Amino acid sequence: MQTTTLLAVEAVTHDVRRFTFRRPGGFAYKTGDATELALDIEGWRDEKRPFTMTSQPEDIDLEFTIKSYPEHEGVTTRLHALSPGDTVLIDSPFETFRYQGPGVFIAGGAGLTPFLAILRDLRGRNALEGNHLILANKTRADIIHAEELASMEGLRLTHVLSEEEAEGYRHGHLDADLLRELVPDRDRRFYLCGPPPMQKAVQEALNELGVEADSVSLSD
Repeated sequence: MQTTTLLAVEAVTHDVRRFTFRRPGGFAYKTGDATELALDIEGWRDEKRPFTMTSQPEDIDLEFTIKSYPEHEGVTTRLHALSPGDTVLIDSPFETFRYQGPGVFIAGGAGLTPFLAILRDLRGRNALEGNHLILANKTRADIIHAEELASMEGLRLTHVLSEEEAEGYRHGHLDADLLRELVPDRDRRFYLCGPPPMQKAVQEALNELGVEADSVSLSD
């Protein structure tokens, strides 16, 4: 692992921050890739956690969009306590998602992050047309980069809120009934990322709707 320096940190939501790190020499990656970070603190250097780069491969620095889970009192909580100038340990990049053509992106909360990198790349190439993002959160306050997503011309965007009812937002959970309504044409590529229980439930719903397993790209 290499050491890298935190250059900037910015609040995105009440529990999500955008971290900008100096890009280590030789750190080459592709859109949708991830790496593992560890705190450069005694007792924490072996506690590696995977995070997706939300920057683009051609960017000078590395960006990560990271949600904190204070109830775990773990790595994310301590990452959120870092300040510019602090250092972390970063491992080599590895493949997570690869864009395989227009399809339906289904994300739960911070599961948006690998898709954010892909959607930003598509926006830069004027290639968002034909893609649909279904993003599930508890409330509007939990939506990561809501304004940026809304400004992505050509992207069909559906927000689903489980704990808040609001005009222009779907209310409920991503079950088979809702997916049947939102995605009438299911002979498509699906990209799925979110918390394990949500991901499992959506996989089961897609299977119930007749979506072939090899049409679904999953996070590990």
